[in-house]
Amino acid sequence: MDTQDMGLDATHLQRVSQIIAADVDAKRYDGAVILVARHGQVALHEAIGLAERDSGRKASVDDVFHLFSVTKTMTATAVLRCVDRGEIQLTTPVAEIIPEFAAKGKQHVTIAHLLCHRAGLPMDLPYIEPGELGNTEAVALAVADQAIYAAPGTIVSYSPIGAFAVLAEIARRIDGGTRPFRQILDEDIFNPLDMKSTSLTLRPDLASRRVPVVVRDPNPGIIPPAALEAINFMQTDTFEMPGGGALGTAHDLFRWSEMLRQRGELDGVRILSQSLLEFALANHTGDEINHIFDGMCEARGWQPFPAYLGLGFFLRGEGIFQMPFGLTASSGSFGGLGAGSTMFWVDPKRDLVFICLTSGVLEDSRNFERMARLSDLVIGAVVD
Repeated sequence: MDTQDMGLDATHLQRVSQIIAADVDAKRYDGAVILVARHGQVALHEAIGLAERDSGRKASVDDVFHLFSVTKTMTATAVLRCVDRGEIQLTTPVAEIIPEFAAKGKQHVTIAHLLCHRAGLPMDLPYIEPGELGNTEAVALAVADQAIYAAPGTIVSYSPIGAFAVLAEIARRIDGGTRPFRQILDEDIFNPLDMKSTSLTLRPDLASRRVPVVVRDPNPGIIPPAALEAINFMQTDTFEMPGGGALGTAHDLFRWSEMLRQRGELDGVRILSQSLLEFALANHTGDEINHIFDGMCEARGWQPFPAYLGLGFFLRGEGIFQMPFGLTASSGSFGGLGAGSTMFWVDPKRDLVFICLTSGVLEDSRNFERMARLSDLVIGAVVD
């Protein structure tokens, strides 16, 4: 099927590649792998520029990227599967599964609070030994000893690492506590979906294709450059970070997006029920703002905008503001966004998928602008 049969203007679509190539030539960042699909058919899958500028290694469609917070959509799905099986409810207090979590005002925090970043947890991790940062249980217990700074359900404050370590530990304990969380993701989600190059850890077979994390933007972002680049030497085949540590390819993210686009099922494999997935993709934060972006908005002179968060997913919502999924995306569009470099979204109204994985991390607001520009170009290619 060619792009015309998919209802896409090939010339307009090619502008996405051209703009990325121009940015790479200008050394704004290093390269990208992009994928556009409509009605389940791939219209564009292209590698542009460099995977690693310092070595001159060219980008390849098989490159394996650090997905950062795109990982949250996968961890959320593992927890939602527990809900689907009736083992927990979204209203279940976290302390019923992890008793230590009842400390310091967190006794009423629920699983839903964690999934949509309304638990009142601080954005920063509590103190933990550096060697334990890749230990899901250790991080979850450290967060359990952390005090909240707002009553649960009263504020949206994105938790980059802590909340999703707790969610992963919930899934692990419900599973019986014998499988590490990385194994749960592999055996219950990635392998059934034939996502062969996706892992929560740096498997040895992925190492040669891994794109290193290099911050190219001189402007400081939400996460300090040194902390982002530290993943290059911290990630191993046992290091787990359920809130931001997965690695994968554009093709695998297409498989992931297709499962979501098809309401929880792909190629006869059902991952989530339609009803629960639809509920997870609804707006659970109303018009509240996401306070992790306060500094970014102040620095750029932007008005605060609604968080539009589902249960583990970013949503397009409505209104004119900097939105990585594109201003012209339909209000029901959803996806994931990772630290200045990675994104996927699904526009159900247009039956459209866009994946953009980049090398050369940008400051968050610059990345918002880049992804929005590219997303609107992809959407603009739709002609029916």
